[in-house]
Amino acid sequence: MSFTTSRDGEASAFDRAALLSLLRLLEAQGYRFVTPTPGTHTRIVARPGRQQARALRDVLGWSLPFTPEMIAPDVLDLLRAAGALEEQDGMLKARVRVSSVLGTLFLHSAFPTLAADSVFLGPDSYRFADFIVARMAALAPGGRILDYGAGAGVGGISAARQQSGSVLTLADINPKALFLSSINAEFAGLEHRTVEATAPGDVPDAYDLIVTHPPFMMDDQDRAYRHGGDLYGARLSLDWVIAGARKLVPGGQLILHTGVSIVDGRDVLLDELTRAFRGSEWRFVYHELDPDIFSEDLDQPAYADVERIAAVGLVVTRDAG
Repeated sequence: MSFTTSRDGEASAFDRAALLSLLRLLEAQGYRFVTPTPGTHTRIVARPGRQQARALRDVLGWSLPFTPEMIAPDVLDLLRAAGALEEQDGMLKARVRVSSVLGTLFLHSAFPTLAADSVFLGPDSYRFADFIVARMAALAPGGRILDYGAGAGVGGISAARQQSGSVLTLADINPKALFLSSINAEFAGLEHRTVEATAPGDVPDAYDLIVTHPPFMMDDQDRAYRHGGDLYGARLSLDWVIAGARKLVPGGQLILHTGVSIVDGRDVLLDELTRAFRGSEWRFVYHELDPDIFSEDLDQPAYADVERIAAVGLVVTRDAG
């Protein structure tokens, strides 16, 4: 197994070996946690008696403060060795979360994900993984997979775990995301590399499969894991699909999961994709996967013209030539 990580030293104060050992210990203990939306998370931890951790899932899933004696010494020692603890009002709090997706574990940022370089994993990640597994075509041995905008690496790792002998590239603008996703990929036993990139065109080579889950919200804080730009948040989705399609080998696939704003009954992303790919060497199939997500954001001024936000999946295939 090999990996390369851009600017690991700047990406995180965490210790890689300790975090990898933590994942292995949690796996041996049968740890599982499904991460909900931020809205659900906030509601759950606001319930009476939920302000302090009572179990390991509260520490590494619900991001609740805890006392040292509350968790097993071996877990506590690894969190300390990893630099993944902070003090909060005389108690300890984990700086990472660990969630389970399709039978493997993923490190990502602790709640709340307020920092600009937060590494997000949530319900979209589960839909993304399921959509990839359902729609990806079989690859030849040594098939090249690119996860662009990898975040915690859910998309690329889910794809590569389905395809024995594939080689995975994890690309992101965020060094912290590359650091954590690389640990997640190593834990999953995958051959991989990481590339720090600000656009798909910055990533070298061509690929048999590209998976991508761009930020798609209109975020007034411009957080990299959330803000999707203009087109009601769909700009990055459009740009990444067009740029990524050009990096496919003949017969290659690009699989996208994203969210789109529906304005006066019109899907603003689908309109643009139809224009972009009309008469080209690429074909696409587009699905609305969930008609109504993140409804709480519709109260924000940026969404005054939006009637709903939908989760969509897209599969682009380059003609075999």
